[in-house]
Amino acid sequence: MTTILALDLGTTTGWAMRLADGVIVSGTLDFRSGRYEGGGMRFLRFRSWLDHLLDSAKAIDLVHFEEVRRHAGTDAAHLYGGFLAHLSAWCELKHTPYQGVPVGTIKRHATGKGNAGKDAVVAAMRSKGFNPEDDNEADALAILTWAIDTHGGVR
Repeated sequence: MTTILALDLGTTTGWAMRLADGVIVSGTLDFRSGRYEGGGMRFLRFRSWLDHLLDSAKAIDLVHFEEVRRHAGTDAAHLYGGFLAHLSAWCELKHTPYQGVPVGTIKRHATGKGNAGKDAVVAAMRSKGFNPEDDNEADALAILTWAIDTHGGVR
């Protein structure tokens, strides 16, 4: 079975992974900069975390991430771009295929509405038996279920 990693990139990154044995694990990770850290440390911690996930899973065959086309704020846009740059470089280095999934596609698949709110996505993931701690984890789970349902996770 294909190991799939799904990510909702951001300062609080939601993640979900279907392991090779079919088990699904998920959570969130906080990549806020510490008081005495430079601005690039969050990205170094992100890359280190990706390496840790790869070591734990033994393989990551495919990565899907939420493809955001518009951000409300400049800081959010810059941070998303930084995470996306590091993710795509990491995937290239590891020879792992990666694909963005538009926000509307994720929401439509999870809830039936492409403009659904965060609470609706959380509720939809709970109705599938997951227990996301917040909307970031719910988004990652929605991306993962989209990948599995639309093409079995295989690119």
